Amino acid sequence: MRGTIALVQRMSADVARRIALGAQGFTDPRPSAATRRHLQRVLSRVQLLQIDSVNVAVRAHYMPLFSRLGAYAPSLLDEAAWTHSARKPRMLVETWAHEASLVPVADWPLFHSGAKKRGWWQNYRTILERSPQLVDDVLAAVKELGPIGAGALEKALMGDSGRAKGPWWDWSEVKRVCEVLFGVGVLTTGTRRSFERLYDLTERVIPADVLERRYTPEEGARELVQRSAVALGVATEPDLRDYYRLDPRHSRAAVASLVEEGVLEPVAVDGWRAAGYRHRDASTPRRVTGRALLCPFDPLIWERARTERIWGFRYRIEIYVPEPKRVHGYYVFPFLLDGDLVGRVDIKADRAAGVLRVQSAWAEEGVDRPRVAAELAAELRLMAGWLDLEDVLVVQKGDLAAELIAAVVRG
Repeated sequence: MRGTIALVQRMSADVARRIALGAQGFTDPRPSAATRRHLQRVLSRVQLLQIDSVNVAVRAHYMPLFSRLGAYAPSLLDEAAWTHSARKPRMLVETWAHEASLVPVADWPLFHSGAKKRGWWQNYRTILERSPQLVDDVLAAVKELGPIGAGALEKALMGDSGRAKGPWWDWSEVKRVCEVLFGVGVLTTGTRRSFERLYDLTERVIPADVLERRYTPEEGARELVQRSAVALGVATEPDLRDYYRLDPRHSRAAVASLVEEGVLEPVAVDGWRAAGYRHRDASTPRRVTGRALLCPFDPLIWERARTERIWGFRYRIEIYVPEPKRVHGYYVFPFLLDGDLVGRVDIKADRAAGVLRVQSAWAEEGVDRPRVAAELAAELRLMAGWLDLEDVLVVQKGDLAAELIAAVVRG
């Protein structure tokens, strides 16, 4: 009932951790053979899949599904995201959500409601005002030739002369115009080819009934906060805001409104400094079992302060750290076992050699190291097979490396 005072419930840190894991799908059993229905189940949990260009082990959008479903066919996601047919309509579309992400097609209008923070591509908006003819040329070319990549588009606009058709733009500006038009929703990704984004008119990708929906910033924030609450289970307001990178003003107002309506229940979690909010439908698993390797962009751990608060696990991506200063490695995957983050491994898919290379392996303090090594070895072998690699090779680096090597050898 609106206008009632929401009572704050106390919650242990262990309960909060189990709620968070259940919300993210880590209490669902892995299927023997994943189908489109299993993909939909994961999406109903996590709400979106972040896209990233790093391909050291596997593209970021594929890995959260492996973490939850096991060795599924990547074509399952490719078909859902980048193909369309009457029998299998497109399930996902690309837009700026947490970062560049795949989101359910029906959610697309929410990301263009004004609820989100200013995007980085907004810095290029002056190009639209400075070069209106270039914008018209880009849209006309995409309409005629799309789906099309930025490089092919640049060549098409340059014509046979090999020079730009006008004095107002250069090659880099074509890509920038495409990104601004993508950001504002005029263009989207029609498909991808070897991970290259092929732009198309949004009206040819998003169904008309979805494209016509309009939300105010307040309505968009309310809907998106609800989705982040479903995905997180229990969270602080900054957690809820970060999931979709919402404007703080709209996020705070949305949380207050949802508390008033009883959708979010205020909780005080032991050890949390900030107020917590539990989605009213979030379940509390009695226990969490199973294992999973988590890529750096998995929604369970992408908010580093939340990861440290819930698991006591300090995690940073060290890609941009000079190699001598790296602590754990270049592209490190945390290892989840029975609800705890118990270790981490720096993984590289060495496709030329046909091996999944573990460049370092580390255990968290106080864990059952022989069991962690055995379970981690099994998950690495599963991942290697999924990536069509023949073996797992562990480099002697890190405080878990020796035990992991022995576990891999034992098979």
